Amino acid sequence: MDEKDAKILKAIAKLGTGKSEAIEEETGIPKSTVHYRINRLRERGIVSNDLYDVDLEALGLELTVISEVTAEYEEGYHDKVGSQLGDIEGVNQVYFTMGDVDFIVIAHLPGRGMVEELINQYERIDEVERTSSMFVISTIKDEPHPLNDFSLDTLMDDVLEDED
Repeated sequence: MDEKDAKILKAIAKLGTGKSEAIEEETGIPKSTVHYRINRLRERGIVSNDLYDVDLEALGLELTVISEVTAEYEEGYHDKVGSQLGDIEGVNQVYFTMGDVDFIVIAHLPGRGMVEELINQYERIDEVERTSSMFVISTIKDEPHPLNDFSLDTLMDDVLEDED
């Protein structure tokens, strides 16, 4: 991974596209080089898909619920409980965490009517001991491309150097 790869990844994040022509215009890197390097990044597993971002609110999934879930400890519970939480309709993200709670679960729902069912689904999991859920009132930042949150210098110095 070098500076050209980092510039290409930043351009993809900024533009929301992997089109070689757009990336060439953004970075000055020839489109044949862009195409070759994107394929190489795919082969290495760094670029994993070509999905377009979807505006969940415009789609009607305007209610975001963030839940803290505490579960009963047992060998491998994080995989088992985490998988069960992830299988619940509306759940988009499940994080196994360190601290006072075991999991942070984020769900996007079409309305308040589904919230009670969501919480009931959490509580139907035998190992779940306690939940605490919050509604998001307004989203201040929701960056779908984390590379946009770093300068190219930071990526080159701190993130990509760890790969060597």
